[in-house]
Order: sequence, then C-alpha cells, then structure tokens
Amino acid sequence: MTDLIPRPRVIEAAPGSFEFVPHAVVSGPADLAGAVRRALAVLDLRQGDEVPGGPVTPRQAPISVERDESLGPEAYAVSVTPEALRIVAGDAAGALYAGQTLRQLLPPDAFRSVPLPGARWTIPCGRIEDAPRFSWRGAHLDVSRHFMPKREVLRMIDLLAVHKLNRLHLHLADDQGWRVESRAYPLLHEIGSHRTRTTTKHFRGEAAFDGTPHGGHYTLADLAEIASYARARAVTIVPEIDVPGHASAILAAYPWLGADPSRRYEVLDRWGISQAILSPLPGTIDFLTAVFAEIVEALGHLPYFHIGGDECVLDDWAASAEIMGHRQSLGLATPADLHAWFLRRLADELAGLGSRAVVWDEAFVSGMLREDTIVMPWRGVQVGRRAAAAGHDIVATSVFPLYFDYAEAASPEEPVAIGDAITVGDVTAFRPVPGSWTAEEAGRVLGAQFQLWTERIPDGRTLDYRAWPRGCAMAHVAWSGSGEGFAGALPAHLHRLDAYGVEYRPPEGPRPWQRGGTGTRRHHPGAVPVSQVMRHLEELTHEPDSTRPSLG
Repeated sequence: MTDLIPRPRVIEAAPGSFEFVPHAVVSGPADLAGAVRRALAVLDLRQGDEVPGGPVTPRQAPISVERDESLGPEAYAVSVTPEALRIVAGDAAGALYAGQTLRQLLPPDAFRSVPLPGARWTIPCGRIEDAPRFSWRGAHLDVSRHFMPKREVLRMIDLLAVHKLNRLHLHLADDQGWRVESRAYPLLHEIGSHRTRTTTKHFRGEAAFDGTPHGGHYTLADLAEIASYARARAVTIVPEIDVPGHASAILAAYPWLGADPSRRYEVLDRWGISQAILSPLPGTIDFLTAVFAEIVEALGHLPYFHIGGDECVLDDWAASAEIMGHRQSLGLATPADLHAWFLRRLADELAGLGSRAVVWDEAFVSGMLREDTIVMPWRGVQVGRRAAAAGHDIVATSVFPLYFDYAEAASPEEPVAIGDAITVGDVTAFRPVPGSWTAEEAGRVLGAQFQLWTERIPDGRTLDYRAWPRGCAMAHVAWSGSGEGFAGALPAHLHRLDAYGVEYRPPEGPRPWQRGGTGTRRHHPGAVPVSQVMRHLEELTHEPDSTRPSLG
C-alpha cells in the first residue's frame, strides 16, 4: 500500500488479502458500479443487474459500492477484508478513483489490456480514505504544432484517468495548424489544417525544412466522441482556440479577419512567434462566436473554454486607422487595453454558451478581464499571485517545472528539446500554492497542469517519453498537495507503466532507441537552461501593461 501514485490521505494496512473470483459482481448504484468496473476492466467484473437468475446474493457480491455525497466530489473510501470489498464514494469520479487505487494494489499485469493465462488477482486487506487537494489536475496537449491522431488523444485520456488527472486541455489552433472541423467556416479545416513543410531546425537563425506536408484535424463527431470518452473517465476536455495572436492558420483560410485584409498568409512552417493577429473588430467577434458555438455543441456540457490571449504582437493594430478608430470609440487608451477588451467580449459570448473563459497570463495584465475568467500564469508564480490577488482563479502552469517539452537532463543522449532541464525531482518538489501566499490568494488556486508543447514532439512515442514519469509526479503533487512518498513509490509504478505499454523515460536515462543520436533529433549543445528562461520571464512580468511576446 506504500507504492500508490498519487498517495492517499489515509492508508491503514491489515492482515490477509482479498481475492477476486472470476466474473465477480459489483453491487450498488449503476453509475458507481460502472465506474469501478471501468477502472478494473481487466477483471471482467459484472454489475448486479447483469447476473442471471435473480437478485445478487452476498456470496455472489463480495464487492459493493455505495454513495455518500458528504465525502465530497471525487472522494472515496475503501475497506478490504478477506471476505468482502466495500467502496464508498462521493460521486462517480470517486468510485472510478477507488477502482484505480485498487488496480494499483493488484499485480502490475492488471495494467495489461487482457489478463494473462493463470492470473490470480489479490489485494492486501486494509482501509484507504482519499480526496484530492486540488480540483484542477490536468495536462495540456498541443495538437497544432504536430497533430496527434484521435487514438493518441483517447490513450492520453486513459493515462490521465489512471493517475487521477481530470482535465485535458487541447490546444486546437495556432500558427502551425487549425485542428477542428467547422461547418460554418469550412476553409478553417480545408486550408488551415495542413502546412506544406515543417522546419527541421529548432533554434532561431537557422532555415531548413523537411519538404513533407503535415496536417490533420478532428471532425465535430470526433470531438463529441472524445468528450464522451473523457467524461466516462472523469476527465473534462478544455478546448483552446488561441486568439487574437498565433493566428496564421486562421488567416490563411480567411484573410479578411486580419488587421490588413489585403495581406495573404500561409499556415506557418516554422516555430516561434509570428505577427499574424486577428482584428478586434465586430466581424471577428461574430466569426469566433459562431465557431465557438460549434465546438461547445460538439463537446456537450463544456464548463471551460480556453481563448489563449498570449504572445500577441500588436503592431498591426497600431498601424490600422480603422482599428485605432474602433479603440477610440470604445474609450480605450492603448492597444493593450483593446486586447483585453477583445478577450472580455469573447468571454461574455462564452458565458452565454455556458462556458467559463480561460486565458494565459498575458491576457490578465491590463486588469480588464471578466471577473470569472481563469488565468494560467505560465510565466511564473509572481504574475500568478497578481492574478489571484486581483480576484481571478488560477491554474498553475509555470514553465518551471511544468513545461515538459524541456529535456529531463542536459545530456547529449537526450533527444532534442526546447531547453535544459526539468527533472522528475523538480516536479516532485513543486507546490501549486507557495507558502508565502496569503490564505485568500491560496484559495484562488484551482490546481495545476503540465504542458506538452509539440514543436519537438512529433508522434505518440515521443509524447510518452516527455509526459511520463514527470506526469506521474505532477499527478501525485496535484492530488495530495506534496511530493511526499513519490520517490519510494515510483519504481513499482514503472512496472505498471511497462505493463500498460507506456514508453516513458527511464530514471537512469533514455534507452538506446530513445536517444537523440546525431540526426535531426540530436540534443543541441547550446540548449537554453530553464533557469535562464525563468529569469527572463520574471523580468517581463514586472511590466504589467505588456502584451508583447516574451519568448520565441
């Protein structure tokens, strides 16, 4: 019971063990029993109403699940004796997490897709009580820079559920690609979803391209499927359409949305920040509202919708007489104020659709956002503290240590990364709420999530390497509030990931086939240390009126 990730609040071991019999029955409310069965699918459990021959007898049903809403959302308690297994859960998510905890108490082969011949399933007796420290425990997946097929998204959802992570932030639109069907504006996916080539160099000042087209998008039906799959695993999808900057893919399809409608754009084939920016005029608001409505309808109940707001170059706005006239008509003093007004208007439209807006921290600096807008302070804790003090809920997303596109070691054996280095230990030591914050500021922290930007993550195998086991550490911290017990539990947990088929980065370093080598995936000897990046970002956050791009 000491090898559990994340670590439960209460663990009490007792003598003996409980053995699951073939086709054991789970009795209790259908939604809770179904959640337990989903987590323990390898056991082929049944629900009481599926047993032929009438009511379930105690002999048939040593496994029971009950609802107790007083436990709170996502909370559960498990009691195990040799004779019976009893689960009490606050809701279906709590029942699912109880099942995931029981799965970890089984042998690692419980993480395979089917049971191996002769498998016996036993768990130790005892009691576990658990509830999350934070309500937002997430992962951000950028599918714009490199498109990830639907199968990879569904697999990521499964892995989030295994680790009791409950948010998948899908970065669906950026300069390098638009990734969702639009029936209202079909050129978005017909033109904006693919580029003619991709840069093979990873730093500024170098120009080399692979000459290979890249692209892909999800249909609205795909989004509906993804959302339904996620809900069944207690994961909420948070879509992101990043505006008004990072707009090359949108403007390649609909150039009239730009500050200069006569300019023509292409889907960007290189990394970094572009000057492509949508105009803040009413026609753009109407366009985006129609597209947002399509996405909200496809995803169903959608509590959160991310609208970006980061790294905007406002020069084209300042150069446009029409846009500056619009700014003056609104009584706004600067282009930065217009940037904040634009995002607030979109947040108002989303509120009408039943969704709460989420933004990156550059969108917060003018102080003009809707009060209920959630801020993700990627540039560090100081700007996060300012947002919390101003009354905004925040989700910790700081580059250090939550950007997993950084290498895990400054070693030539590592594959190419944006910089060096963020280790498992760095993540384990992270605290979403710094100890120096006031109680009111701390109460604004919803949780944390790790970021997977995919300029250097071209496929699912690389995604596994970057995400795990650092994602395990983040899950541990976001659930329990600290990294206590993680290091001791990780070796056993890696055996579970092996059985699952996760191609994680081993703690001792990459396997021979995971190394960067000497080709396009080689580790760059001049990769920027993450400490230097954080110093730079810290300097930028002292300029509260800046929406200028901060990092290329």
